[in-house]
Formats: sequence, C-alpha cells, structure tokens
Amino acid sequence: MTPGSLSRNPSVLIFLATLALFTLAVTFLSEAAGAGLISTSFVKTLGKTLCLCLIALAMDLIWGFAGILSLGHFAFFALGGYMIGMWLMYARTEVIVVEALAGAGLPPTPQEIRDGIASQIFGVVGGSDLPAIWAFAGSLPAQLALVVLVPGTLALVFGWLAFRSRVTGVYLSILTQAMTLALALYLFQNDSGLRGNNGLSGLQNIPGAEAVGQDWLSVWFFWASAAALGLGYALAAWVVSGKFGSVIRAIRDDEARVRFLGYPVEVYKLTVFTLTAVITAIAGALYYPQAGIINPAEMAPIASIYLAVWVAIGGRGRLYGAVIGAVFVSLLSSWFTGGRAPDLNLGFYTVKWVDWWQIVLGLSFVLVTLYAPRGIGGLFDLIAGLRAPDRRGAALGPGDGALREQEAKE
Repeated sequence: MTPGSLSRNPSVLIFLATLALFTLAVTFLSEAAGAGLISTSFVKTLGKTLCLCLIALAMDLIWGFAGILSLGHFAFFALGGYMIGMWLMYARTEVIVVEALAGAGLPPTPQEIRDGIASQIFGVVGGSDLPAIWAFAGSLPAQLALVVLVPGTLALVFGWLAFRSRVTGVYLSILTQAMTLALALYLFQNDSGLRGNNGLSGLQNIPGAEAVGQDWLSVWFFWASAAALGLGYALAAWVVSGKFGSVIRAIRDDEARVRFLGYPVEVYKLTVFTLTAVITAIAGALYYPQAGIINPAEMAPIASIYLAVWVAIGGRGRLYGAVIGAVFVSLLSSWFTGGRAPDLNLGFYTVKWVDWWQIVLGLSFVLVTLYAPRGIGGLFDLIAGLRAPDRRGAALGPGDGALREQEAKE
C-alpha cells in the first residue's frame, strides 16, 4: 500500500498489528508450542474463523462498498475448497495405493496406480475411472491455479451476463442465489465427478507431512489463514482508498448518475465481483483442509445469507466491521450450537440454544438493521470519536461520504 492509502485507512496498520499479536498469542498458547492452554481443535476453529473473516471482507467489498448484494459467494468459497480438496484426496490416496501395491512381485505401472486411485476414491459412488475434471489432481501447482481460475472464470462469465443486462437490486441477489443452488444440485449427483453427496473427505491429512502431528498442522494452517486475512485486508483497503473505490461507492449511491458521467459501470462492477470471488475461493481453499471434509451442502443458499448477516451485524461499509461481525457470529455460533451454552430454564419452558440459535441470530440481524445500521463497527467509530459530517438530507448509502437526498436533487 502507498503512504497515501495508509493515511486514508489508518485502520490497516492497527488491524495488521492486532492480527499479528493474536497469531503469536495463539501459537504460544497452543498444544504444539507446549503450553496447551488452547486445544488443537480450538486452534482449527480459530483458523476457520479467520477464513470466514476473509470471505466476510470480500462480501463487504462487494456489498458495503459496491452495493451489490450477492447471495452466491459461498459457491466460490466451496469451489476453492473443492479444487484444493481434489489434490489432497488424490495425493493421499496415491500414497495408500503405492504402499498396497509395493508387496507385489513386480513394481506397479503408472496406469495400475492411477486405476487403484480411481477405485479408492470413486468406489463409494460405484465408479472406477477418474473423471476428466481430475486430470490435474495429481499436480499441486495446477490445482492451486484452479483455485483461482475456476471460481474467477465462473464469476467473470456470470457477472458479464448479469451486468451487461443491467440486472440490479433484489433481482441480482435472486440470480446469484439461483446460481449457487443450481451448482449445489449438480454437485449432489454422483456423476458430477466430485463424489456427489459424499463429497471429499480426509482433507486434514496433508500428503508429505505424515510425520507432523495435527497439533502443528493446525498451527500451520492458522498461520496461513492469518496471512491470507492480513493480505486480503490490505488489498481491500487499497482498492477502496483510491479512485476505483470512489467510483464503486458512487455506483452504490447513484448508479444512473455515474453512468451518465461516462464511467463504464459494468466494467467496475464486473471487476469487483470477480476480485471478491477469487478472494472468497482462496478463503475456501484454506478453510476446508482445516474442516477435513467438503460436500455440496456447503453451497446451501442459507450459507450466503449468513454471510450477509455477518457483514450487517459487523457494520456494512467498514472493512473492520465485516471482520468483527464474522468473528462475533462465528464464535458465538460455535459456542451455542456446540452444546457449551447452558440451557435457559424459564419454568414453563426450557430454551435449548442448539434449537434457538438461528432465531437469535435472525432477531439480532433485524435489531441491528433497525436500530444500529452501522453495526458493531459503529461502536468503534464512537470510541475513536469519528462522527459523520453534518450534511444535508438522509444518506443514500451506508458510508459517511455517501450522497445525500438533497444533494441528489440539486
């Protein structure tokens, strides 16, 4: 980032410093470092939470700053997970097959190894051949490239078709949700090439690192997730601090006026849509090896709705607000749904939080929307003494610099 962008986004250095201190603290308190105050499972939870923060950051970039409410970004998140999951499952299965064939009189041929891998992976769905989409599964560089290329291409094609037709507002949200649902329904089929409802499993076992315990693997992925979040935050801050950020905020506030001024609105929207899809896919590629499994249920439309809730609760139009919302809701959800929250006995009824958590989350979203539109991030603005300028009319957008009603009429 340039000094100018840093001066316009002082939160970047604060965020990166806080993230670095948090990463060091978790590392030293983990079981891998010997302290044992933070369990390996909780380190994985924290690592996955950082990945969710990254996808929330992407959501804030496209919704909070560009005004595009996408309800399909979890499709890109899952695709990133599938791309890296294919290599993880292939390479791990290859080790198993080679060891099993080592006892034969003659060394196995490459085709025998490949057939054995196909039988191991797809026997559960009645298959014995590797589908064409697994052609590069044995190459880590190729699959890492596909983590970016597959979701990025899908976002580019979908966005081009939608934006050139000038689909906006709730209609665009419905289209993105329909895209996610269609992709999920396709992947549920056994002949999709990705094992249908079974998905890809055993992703927590990293090929070539069999001698490394899960305690250190969890820390490694936690470091990688923290690094990705830090880089993603710096990139997002750089994007919104320059001319590009000013234009997308203007598109959010008054798209017709920006188009009248001669700006290629569709190009700006397509760029931010594709960029956030790639960021989301990278988050998914880091998330699912920590989760250990991925299946088409991860693309359920409700997941993308949760994503919008995180950003709204954290504070739309504030990068740190999106991160705060993801951390707050994700960890609270783990606590409530994991059975750690004690039941609330009202005498006439016992509230079991596992059943009531989604209702609490929905009510929180409604209350924040009605009474605290700046979200949790708005509290930090109050603490820091940041106040909106005294300008005329009601705001037409969530940012402090958004166009006002009276200004729009002049």
